Amino acid sequence: MSVSEAARKFLQHPRRIMTFPPRDDVAGWLRLVEEQDAYIMESFAGVTLPVTADDTEVAGVRTYVVRGPGIPDSDQTPIYLDLHGGGLFLCGGDLCRLLASGMAMVNGMITWSPDYRMPPHHVYPAALDDCLAVYRALLEVRDPVDIFVGGGSAGGNLAAALLVRVKEEGLPMPAALVLQTPEVDLTESGDSFLTNRDFDNVCGTLREANELYAGGYDLADPRLSPLFADLRGFPPTLLQAGTRDLYLSNTVRMHRALRAAGVDAELHVFEAMPHGGFGGGTPEDLELTAEVRRFLDRHRRS
Repeated sequence: MSVSEAARKFLQHPRRIMTFPPRDDVAGWLRLVEEQDAYIMESFAGVTLPVTADDTEVAGVRTYVVRGPGIPDSDQTPIYLDLHGGGLFLCGGDLCRLLASGMAMVNGMITWSPDYRMPPHHVYPAALDDCLAVYRALLEVRDPVDIFVGGGSAGGNLAAALLVRVKEEGLPMPAALVLQTPEVDLTESGDSFLTNRDFDNVCGTLREANELYAGGYDLADPRLSPLFADLRGFPPTLLQAGTRDLYLSNTVRMHRALRAAGVDAELHVFEAMPHGGFGGGTPEDLELTAEVRRFLDRHRRS
């Protein structure tokens, strides 16, 4: 009873259980991607957002450029690099565009969303290489103070890992970073992977998918699990999770690691919220949206 009626209704939904095929079963993984993407796409049925979305190519990477209502198509408008979620193997194509459209309604900027390569055909470091290529291209058209980076879940992994690579390459950091319930520890070593295992009705373990994505690399490598990276020099960061979120430990540990590295990091933990929120439109989800927008506005140059 501590959350809204809409949130309580969402919490009554059972979690959809995924059965993962063997790592070398390419056809099985492709079937799983098709089934899960179709299921996720159903949640967008009847939803029309007042955005313009251009399907283009940036640095050889298919990228959606999305603008919300009233956002000027100007070289003075900040750009938000949005890295989509989906367990590092789902939500490409039209889902990438739709997820970017939702973020474009929040950030008040132009949104770039790379449709990065994913397993089973493309394992690490393909996705991260794509994100880095798009970020390099972004630096050619915007001052770093007008660039923002963010992602949720697997997108949070890539957003943080991207900045690990940015630091290694000696590139300038963006103005700020947004990590919503980020998958920053592919080893799944945190406490909430046990304590919230039976209470997150959105997300279960993705260990098999993580191993597929890693392609034989150590899951604890900082470019795969940026929780374990040297985070000094990262930009101001907003992190969000919920008390039922399987990735709650990912988020709170990343927050503490950023703080220990001297980074201006703020953490928002929502009551009873599972991974990724309550499905949109609840008072809690709107409150989260307002917090993200407030954070971004605070770090935009005036």
